[in-house]
Amino acid sequence: MSKTIAFRHTLPFGRLPILAVSPVVEAGRWPAKAFAGEVIPFSATVFREGHDALGVELLLTDPTGKELTCRMVAGSSGSDKWHAEVQLNLIGDYTFKIRAFADEYETWHHNASVKIAVGIDEDLMLLEGQVLFANAAAEKTRTKANAKLLNELAQKLADNSRSAKARMADAEAPEVVKAVSAQPIRSLITLSETFTVKTERELAGVGAWYEFFPRSEGAKFDQKSKTWTSGNFKTAAKRLPAVAAMGFNVLYLPPIHPVGFAHRKGPNNTLIAGPQDPGSPWAIGSEAGGHDAIHPELGTEKDFAAFVKSANALGIAVALDLALQASPDHPWVKTNPEWFTTRADGTIAYAENPPKKYQDIYPVNFDNDPEGIHFEVLRIMRLWIGRGVKIFRVDNPHTKPVAFWEWLIGEVNAEFPEVVFLAEAFTRPAMMHALGKAGFQQSYTYYTWRNSKAELESYLTELSKQSADFFRPNLWVSTPDILTEYLQFGGPAAHKIRAAIAAMAGASWGMYAGYELCESVARPGAEEHIDSEKFEFRPRDWQAADKSGRSIAPYITKLNNIRKSHPAVRQLRNLEIHHTEDSAILAFSKHLSGQHTANGKADTILVIANVDPHAVRETTVHLNLEKLGLDSNARFAVSDLITGETYEWSASNYVRLDAFLEPVHILHIGKVL
Repeated sequence: MSKTIAFRHTLPFGRLPILAVSPVVEAGRWPAKAFAGEVIPFSATVFREGHDALGVELLLTDPTGKELTCRMVAGSSGSDKWHAEVQLNLIGDYTFKIRAFADEYETWHHNASVKIAVGIDEDLMLLEGQVLFANAAAEKTRTKANAKLLNELAQKLADNSRSAKARMADAEAPEVVKAVSAQPIRSLITLSETFTVKTERELAGVGAWYEFFPRSEGAKFDQKSKTWTSGNFKTAAKRLPAVAAMGFNVLYLPPIHPVGFAHRKGPNNTLIAGPQDPGSPWAIGSEAGGHDAIHPELGTEKDFAAFVKSANALGIAVALDLALQASPDHPWVKTNPEWFTTRADGTIAYAENPPKKYQDIYPVNFDNDPEGIHFEVLRIMRLWIGRGVKIFRVDNPHTKPVAFWEWLIGEVNAEFPEVVFLAEAFTRPAMMHALGKAGFQQSYTYYTWRNSKAELESYLTELSKQSADFFRPNLWVSTPDILTEYLQFGGPAAHKIRAAIAAMAGASWGMYAGYELCESVARPGAEEHIDSEKFEFRPRDWQAADKSGRSIAPYITKLNNIRKSHPAVRQLRNLEIHHTEDSAILAFSKHLSGQHTANGKADTILVIANVDPHAVRETTVHLNLEKLGLDSNARFAVSDLITGETYEWSASNYVRLDAFLEPVHILHIGKVL
């Protein structure tokens, strides 16, 4: 006697197993990330018992509710991986699921073609085909044209006056293959769970960032009176055209709020400040106000609005620092002392990162009055968004609860979806990744300390492949806090190398003012600039530097122009490492197929970098041409976008890079020869 098997709905496997769906973050607990215009690789592992054919499709719904069905292609033999690439152009939530099915046409075609070729079971195979196509034609979901073609095919297979091979040829005709590809003959349909990809505006993932201190731009020192006059928004605005000319489209400003006087730090972080020392902008708050105020020496709200307007007119978005901490002089200390940590002796705890001490800064304690702190920060965010700021660089977010950021970013983006948050979190990977999942659109990275070929290959692969679904990197080459030994001792060559790799490898990259002048003198015993701008005015003579030829601003400009001209560079997930035979020559590519470019032509950039800033290196570069959309035997023209020179390349190519002349090839693949 037969028995009916009852399947529990909680069984993980469907009729056709669908596993390892991507992009998915923590089984869908958080949405995967994308930015408008990003090409997203969708994949899944799909297989079945036996040898019958499978079909796999991506079912994608855009933020407007429009549905797209995309046939996925099989990966390498035996991997059971299926792939599809789709460019997401709309801002909002996309949802997707994977549909697997038994591909009845492919199964029948394989069996029938093998048997008919040797004269086995010819009539049976053609009869099964006749039934298959007749039943498929009757499906209500088929278009009339598709159904008509399949009905006619069924009749042709039933015509015994023609040979089996002739009738089989009818079933293999191009119009039939096209029809069953457009509308497969499916059975055993199995669907995955539904997952979300959150797509944000382009600046959430693509940008060239520049940082300067407004107080230094236009600051003047009077030799007679030995006094400083601070720069302000009006004098800083004069620097904006040069920033735009270098190709930067985001300008990040350190805190512009009043600076406290209590325990103000002097030059090089000394404990005693003189009357002319401006203090650290991160020691926020004085009698002039707190996080909602502007430092009186920088100007008024009207001056700030004019500065933002001038920047926007040049195509530059202004990013403001969000540093949730306070000077002992901050109004919060009087109005809400419970927002800080009181020590056993009754004093308020200042910031420490032993052995470093920051006596001029009180950290906020988010556990004493969470509701009060949460809504005060939200009030401040709304205030600055109302003043035209749509990008925030968040100082030390890893020292605040992740749940706070998840709440704040969620609240802000629900009301202002265009607002972007950059996490300045140089800390453990788990925390950095958690902040990305919590909602931060971008993050600083360990790129600053990844300098060797091996380190870069590993880290760039991690950023572009392993963590890209939830962690969007912004590759900064320098900050006011960080001056690595590589830059201290590598000279202009090191500065060019680091900038070229960051600008080409990262969809977003950034640099701190002075990098173009190759400023590289460190405070003894530290990886920090001497006479740090964090603690003093630092006006620079930009014109003199340009005239002397010691500025690499023209090189930086070329890098940003390449980014603007080549959409492949402005992607993140398309980075591929290529093999070289030298331990100091790094090779990677960025490839974008013609279906994802505005002009319909493929765009491919090759970067070959000598990461040894002290030597001439030579090697053979071995390219994986399949990753570049080329035949393995192809020969093709390449143009160096830095020097203008052209070469003929193939899969293997000799390269010589002189660090003192041009340490990096940035090559564009042209005509296939």
